[in-house]
Amino acid sequence: MRIKEEIRKAGYFWLPSNPERKIPGTLSITDGGNIELEVVGLFDESIEGLNRAFAGKNELDRIIGNIEKHGLVTLDDCFYKNLAFPTGGISRSTIHVNKAFIGYAYDEKENVMFNTFEFSVEGIDEWVGISGILVKHMLENRTASITYAPPEEISMYLNNGMTLLITFSWTLPGCPTQKEAKLTQKIYFKLKSERETTFTDFISTSYKITTFIGFAIDRTVCIDSITATSDKIQREISNGESITVPISIYYPSLPYTKDVPKIDKYRMLFTYGQIRDNAEGIINNWIDAYDTIDPALNLYFSVKTGAHKYIDGKFLALAQGLETYHRRTSTQMSMDEKAYQKLSAMLIDQCPEKHKQWLSGRLQHGNELSLVKRIKSIIEPFEDILGTSREQKNLIRSIVDTRNYLTHYDRTNKSMVAIRGELWVLCQKMEAIFQLHLLQVLGFSEPEVKSIFENSSELQQKLNQNR
Repeated sequence: MRIKEEIRKAGYFWLPSNPERKIPGTLSITDGGNIELEVVGLFDESIEGLNRAFAGKNELDRIIGNIEKHGLVTLDDCFYKNLAFPTGGISRSTIHVNKAFIGYAYDEKENVMFNTFEFSVEGIDEWVGISGILVKHMLENRTASITYAPPEEISMYLNNGMTLLITFSWTLPGCPTQKEAKLTQKIYFKLKSERETTFTDFISTSYKITTFIGFAIDRTVCIDSITATSDKIQREISNGESITVPISIYYPSLPYTKDVPKIDKYRMLFTYGQIRDNAEGIINNWIDAYDTIDPALNLYFSVKTGAHKYIDGKFLALAQGLETYHRRTSTQMSMDEKAYQKLSAMLIDQCPEKHKQWLSGRLQHGNELSLVKRIKSIIEPFEDILGTSREQKNLIRSIVDTRNYLTHYDRTNKSMVAIRGELWVLCQKMEAIFQLHLLQVLGFSEPEVKSIFENSSELQQKLNQNR
């Protein structure tokens, strides 16, 4: 989670099971969604509490607080990082917090449930590309006018029962306006559910939508703000009327990178405008794909987020990702399953008794495709943009031999093993092949995928390295 400015607020904190004991402390939230609470003393300084602390039982499921400016806050999934036992002076303890809900105090065992979950993602304004701001210059009169008409909210129904909205918020110029009149627009995603839905379900769906945006713009992007509401959490305003309480949420959301991405609409794989007519189907295809190719997607994004410090780690993640993707999307085997079972039975029958168990284990996965055949099958749909037949064979051989060398130290075909700059080029090509397949997963037809390729200078650069 991107936190542009550190949040640091003082307040009083207590356990929901012991609201009488309130202790002073400071809540800090920094970039990445890292949350820490520093308190004076311990929440339980009784003999029993100190004994639990000495025994290493440092977990605190939930802490309630009242902090400056924001008011009530709920801190969940906490544990002591540093315990300062009372010795007569001022002692400070440090607590790690996994989730912070600012604006409401939940009861001790109350489940965190919401009906709406609004969040912003880096790059969403550029990807959507819709603005209600209109600027008119009248040079002959040396005048200009700025008008704003809020764009209509965009609604999409998700297969998981939620509704995804693309919403537009804006701020008008403040007063006085003698020197500056500033009007801004910000785009958000909003997930809505008619029935109360768990925080975990909202996290899961928002994560998939965030990775979708990251894939579309070909950059690792982070969530940078979250506000949720529950129909059951209301605040009375006047004359018996009430409004839902907005709850600001902070946690270490994924994906996350330390560096803020540079967003360029000309380097995106596709924009909202290009999928406008079928945006609902494409986004649902992406979310549904996690049910099938989740491990492959995780490996792909581990490369995009820079999780692998060294180039060989990046290569192995891409190679495993492509292999996993093919395993999850293809039922192809080396030979007919019935014929293979018959052959296996015959071989085991002819095998000496003392080796039968060993042979049976070796034959268990013997009908699966080799990595060579899997990579060949993966590049097949894009042969016309992957170079000549010879270049494709060299690409397959280089991927397989490099994987075998790095994984098994197999030096059989060491001449084809990619090293240094060659390994970087190979990673670029594999990443591009991954992207082409994921475009098909989204529902783009082969002509549409090729059109995206022809209009993407980055995709072309990745595949045309050393050609």
